[in-house]
Amino acid sequence: MGTEHENGNCLSSRRRGLDRVAVFFLAAAAVWLGGCGPSGQGARTDSDKAADVEVLNALLAQELTAVEAYRQSLPLLRGRALAIGQQLLGQDQAHLDALTKAIRGVGGETDAEAGELEEPGPGARAEALTLAYEEENDSLSAAIDSSPHLNTDAPRALAAALAASHAQHLVLLRQLLGAGLAASVPKPFENGEEPAPPGGGG
Repeated sequence: MGTEHENGNCLSSRRRGLDRVAVFFLAAAAVWLGGCGPSGQGARTDSDKAADVEVLNALLAQELTAVEAYRQSLPLLRGRALAIGQQLLGQDQAHLDALTKAIRGVGGETDAEAGELEEPGPGARAEALTLAYEEENDSLSAAIDSSPHLNTDAPRALAAALAASHAQHLVLLRQLLGAGLAASVPKPFENGEEPAPPGGGG
């Protein structure tokens, strides 16, 4: 009973943490939307905004790939792993919405497709979690790398929110893959290159 209660508290704490990330992300998106009212033709006449649209579309393509990774992975998960995976998928889908609005907010058009995932897809729990982990890693790296290439404050705030969200996702996925709390803590200035924990969580 004590272990079950502790696990329940741990999952509840994780959910609260995810909720805080979602609030932060939505606040950053609100900054974006509030700072991108109609002015001129946006990306059609403003080279800085046109460049931002290109970078944002690259981020959108990576988020689409991450969402597809979860869609392949979730059918192989059960219990706590499935519940957390569904939450992470929901947040990555929120990323898609925010990026789409950001692109349109500067007068651009969405022009992104999910990348191709390796075939065959995952066949077991550990492979499913590792696939999700790898795409979250790639999403974190893309968000960090995009920041110096964005020309205006609002897109940079959005990229920062994406990086924060994916970094927290990686902490949870490490634990699901069998890493302890200490081993799940992100490295200082983590950049999306930390490999998945060995063993796959059993």
